Amino acid sequence: MVSRPNLDNANMKMPSYFNFPALDVSVAFPQATPASTFPPCASDYFHFNDLLKPEEQAVRNRVRECMEKEIAPIMTEYWEKAEFPFHVIPKFAALRIAGGTIKGYGCPDLSIAGSAVAAAEVARVDASCSTFFLVHSSLAMLTIALCGSEAQKQKYLPSLAQMKTIACWALTEPDYGSDASALKTTATKVEGGWILDGQKRWIGNSTFADLLVIFARNMTTNQINGYIVKKDAPGLTVTKMENKIGLRIVQNGDIVMGKVFVPDDDRLEGVNSFQDTNKVLAVSRVMVAWQPIGLSMGIYDMCHRYLKERKQFGAPLAAFQISQQKLVQMLGNIQAMILVGWRLCKLYESGKMTPGHASLGKSWITLRARETAALGRELLGGNGILADFLVAKAFCDIEPIYTFEGTYDINTLVTGREITGFASFKPVAQKSRL
Repeated sequence: MVSRPNLDNANMKMPSYFNFPALDVSVAFPQATPASTFPPCASDYFHFNDLLKPEEQAVRNRVRECMEKEIAPIMTEYWEKAEFPFHVIPKFAALRIAGGTIKGYGCPDLSIAGSAVAAAEVARVDASCSTFFLVHSSLAMLTIALCGSEAQKQKYLPSLAQMKTIACWALTEPDYGSDASALKTTATKVEGGWILDGQKRWIGNSTFADLLVIFARNMTTNQINGYIVKKDAPGLTVTKMENKIGLRIVQNGDIVMGKVFVPDDDRLEGVNSFQDTNKVLAVSRVMVAWQPIGLSMGIYDMCHRYLKERKQFGAPLAAFQISQQKLVQMLGNIQAMILVGWRLCKLYESGKMTPGHASLGKSWITLRARETAALGRELLGGNGILADFLVAKAFCDIEPIYTFEGTYDINTLVTGREITGFASFKPVAQKSRL
């Protein structure tokens, strides 16, 4: 029987090496290269890159180089600490992808496909960084671009595009997630502006955002309106949510508003009902569908390299049939996911994309990504639970992506409503037969 140290004993002395830092993984496990040196892309098996225009390929290459060089070496450390690497924001800004499809105001005017592959390339290395980008760009900035006044666009978008200021987007509340249209945050008209009262939860970037795009219920019309709130506004408090198992680098926050004054100039004139949020979510849901595509590519790329480096029973793991079968299943998932995501982009460009299309794409792609992450975790064995080899981190990061921007179940019901004509979101009150 092995005795353990009695830590309650004040006189107990721990070994002299008790507080030594862990060995660097390259020293502790020299048989495989960690994700801090990111593997080359091996997941574009059907040559999707050939479908992209030259300018879309250029964006993809630019983002890939930055992520592999600047983010891969630090992502495990920041993920473990659940902190955001603020020092890399200027490097993100230099990519000129913030603002995505927005034209003018210093925004890049990317095609929907160009913006999508940029999101995928960020997620391929780190899903948290892609979430940071999408909240800032495809939610907050896009809301101002589609629903803001000309004065608001000129005032806010150039700085947001250069990432000199950062934004967040606050719709979800503690009591209202999937049922977001029932939100309780209120906006009361007063002279010169509005008074906001209420609470938001799960809001990415909110703890450090300069601008907060807030949705609230107009107490006069009972409709949902949008507002731009500045950080440190009197009555506004934001606190970081702790203890997440996924997207740990993302700084999700709880927002509490107690009589927060918003001037009339900062009311988003294009948001007059909950339906107006769909103008933003239509684009955002396409972008979110590309997050798990990129994340799955990174998982495959890591596993592909790892299996050729790691040896057991006198041969590389890649030489074993069961390893190859799982690797090919992952690769097949990714090719199908890419083609569904690409088709979504083309449907959007042609004006043919429906809410059902976007919801089916997002839900099915995240389901396949979940499977791909699970297979990757199996392939890496014990190292599959170490964030150093990417897959463990990605395995956790897919869970919130599977849930946000509409859970898998809710998105299937959106598509189900579209193909059947029956809405099944709310339980039907049934009379007793007795």
